[in-house]
Amino acid sequence: FYCLFIGKLRHIIPYIYSLKYYLMSTTLIIGLLVTYFAILILIAMVTSKNADTETFFTGNRQSPWYLVAFGMIGASLSGVTFVSVPGTVKNDGFGYYQVVLGYIVGYIVIAKILMPLYYKLNVVSIYQYLEQRFGKISYKTGASFFILSRTLGSAVRLYLATMVLHYFLLGDLGLSYWMTAVITILLIWIYTFKGGIKTIVYTDTFQTFFLISKLSENHLRVRIFFQINNFISECELLSHFEF
Repeated sequence: FYCLFIGKLRHIIPYIYSLKYYLMSTTLIIGLLVTYFAILILIAMVTSKNADTETFFTGNRQSPWYLVAFGMIGASLSGVTFVSVPGTVKNDGFGYYQVVLGYIVGYIVIAKILMPLYYKLNVVSIYQYLEQRFGKISYKTGASFFILSRTLGSAVRLYLATMVLHYFLLGDLGLSYWMTAVITILLIWIYTFKGGIKTIVYTDTFQTFFLISKLSENHLRVRIFFQINNFISECELLSHFEF
């Protein structure tokens, strides 16, 4: 009975996955995106009440540490990471894991060296420290390279995210690529322009929750798939013996 059940399950699973992708229609996906961004905008409206310049740049230095720590997970994983890294690992192996180990070392350096320095000197960024320590030329040089690198990096990440959104969703609705990019940028701007860092702390936490939830679901799905395959192999092996 056990092997018969597993054998039937092996034939049912492909239909379950087919039904899942069939139900994920364009209308449903758009509905999920609209709901998702509506929640982000609602979070922005709540967190940006009575916001001023200090709130925008520092969150009044009152952001809960656990939300900042949790949100940093999602902030460090861009759309490029989520879309491209699985394929890179499949083709090139676990060489990318060295980057992950580098992140861990970097976080320790930030926590043990830079953060105490920021609090001691009451600065908001490393560039304020460069100005105090080495002068305005060092400050402007470091800030300029940061702006240049972040602009190029963000452009690549935005390009990939909008390409995926366009080819798998909005392109089928007749929208051009540049319209997809404009809509994406506009939605991001709406929920970040007023609240600043205080809003981003909460929206990043919200996004990280769904990111980790989906990764956990995929991990569980793969484990179930391999477990079923192991059961099937055991049943096929037992079928060669008579008791």
